[in-house]
Amino acid sequence: MSRMITLLAAALMAVSLPAFAETRIGVVDLRQALFSSDEAKAFSETLQKDFAGEEARVREAQEAARKLQERLQKDGAMMNETERNELSGQFQQKVQEFNMLKQRLDNTVAQRKQQFLESARPEVDAAVKELLEENDLDLILPSEAVVYVKPEMNLTSQLLEKLNR
Repeated sequence: MSRMITLLAAALMAVSLPAFAETRIGVVDLRQALFSSDEAKAFSETLQKDFAGEEARVREAQEAARKLQERLQKDGAMMNETERNELSGQFQQKVQEFNMLKQRLDNTVAQRKQQFLESARPEVDAAVKELLEENDLDLILPSEAVVYVKPEMNLTSQLLEKLNR
């Protein structure tokens, strides 16, 4: 009985091996291609311009908190308890302000990046489909899912060219 199962398994493997050998697979690093594209670079510049003021406010709050902390560490031992508590309260308030500003900026930037990714998705999908057809491939995998790929099967640079058209 076990001999028949072994023969059956060997026969199935012999039939499926040629089909696997004919499968042509390409690999792309979607993240690299998308974020290296001209459109992404323009988006990044716009993002920096749009949020330059908010980034400056975050840095100012961080610097003010740092100065208060230094003063507290340097002069705290010489201050009376009321002065020390007042300075400590100011420091805590600046830290909270910094955290709030930073979190708000990070969330807004993340939302804008997500909107960019969603708007770029149809273009990326179309470019990947073109690569599939032009290279006569059966499958294109993301590079994160692959341990090793021959350089000629890495289609990231071709994808980037298509995105920059």
